[in-house]
Amino acid sequence: MDSVVNVRSLVLAGVATGAAVLGYLAGRRAGQSQSFKSDFGGKSNPLVQYAINHSLREHPCLHKLRQMTLKLWRHRMLAAPEECQLLANIARAMGVRKAIEIGVFTGYNSLSMALALPQDGKLIACDITDTDVNLGRPFWKEAGVEHKIDVRIQPAANTLDELIAAGEAGTYDFVFIDADKSNYDIYYEKSLVLLRPGGLVAVDNVLWSGRVLTAESTWTADTAAIVRLNKKIHEDPRVNISMLTVADGVTLAFKC
Repeated sequence: MDSVVNVRSLVLAGVATGAAVLGYLAGRRAGQSQSFKSDFGGKSNPLVQYAINHSLREHPCLHKLRQMTLKLWRHRMLAAPEECQLLANIARAMGVRKAIEIGVFTGYNSLSMALALPQDGKLIACDITDTDVNLGRPFWKEAGVEHKIDVRIQPAANTLDELIAAGEAGTYDFVFIDADKSNYDIYYEKSLVLLRPGGLVAVDNVLWSGRVLTAESTWTADTAAIVRLNKKIHEDPRVNISMLTVADGVTLAFKC
């Protein structure tokens, strides 16, 4: 099973890497700042668009939720659909039953992951407010997976601490981190405590629209936090990793 996941990851990484490099070089030639995000369909990069057109299989409720979210002024917080599909496919291959999502927004990835879980599976969905989360709930219900999603509205670190205190350390299969960047390292450490051996923590936005390549003197606190965590995970003997250039970059760290 692990070999299936690794092969899929390598193939997807190869396609995405080629697309990202071509886009980056084109951006440099044009003197423009370069984003590695798919632009919710890859319209800015023909090669990425081709890959999406020939791989993305979007559940009708996912499509409707994405279209609704794209009308919001903060729609850039929406995870790229091809990234969510990749994570859901990995979850299926791993047989994930217990998962955690840190950062929900309107719940597109929550829905994608819930669809991948078995009927008795559970996703702990962490967010600081339910304003945007509630926009996604009708789509979860329509898809028949609302019962799998346990929303916890409070600082995510508190929820993770509560799960650890409840004796759930080492029992989760999957964690997805896509929230406030300044706390990424805290989420990563607590996720490793909660994961079983062989479990996966996926960290989003690790390329940060190319800002990880800029001079340190220009970094914001968020950029610095991402750069530090990228370096830490690369050197962390507790995990086996792949950093993929899918969307805005996602690191897959499998607990040893």
